[in-house]
Amino acid sequence: MYDRAADLTKDCSVKKFRYGYHAIPSMGLLHLHAISQDFNSPSLKTKKHWNSFTTDYFVDSHKLIEMLKSHGKVNDMSHHSKLLSEDLRCHVCKTTIKNMPTLKTHIQTCFKDS
Repeated sequence: MYDRAADLTKDCSVKKFRYGYHAIPSMGLLHLHAISQDFNSPSLKTKKHWNSFTTDYFVDSHKLIEMLKSHGKVNDMSHHSKLLSEDLRCHVCKTTIKNMPTLKTHIQTCFKDS
């Protein structure tokens, strides 16, 4: 899945992507997220959704694969649910931001400078 996602995103104008899974799946079917690091999406509206991609709640694909190789299973990550209610933070500079509209304005500048 990782190879397919990387192939699908290679020609995108945004060059920084992360590929991974939510620690606690939101769907019954296994699915990989390919998330652009500019986070320029009208669908990203809530703190919970933001935190699901910018905290350790989002497990990078290579970490999950390593877990499977070394343990033969995915470790229990149910304790990660508390990460969804953490304060909003810029994923680039880690500044705490008060709300989603302010965060979206902030990351437009911060991401460009990274």
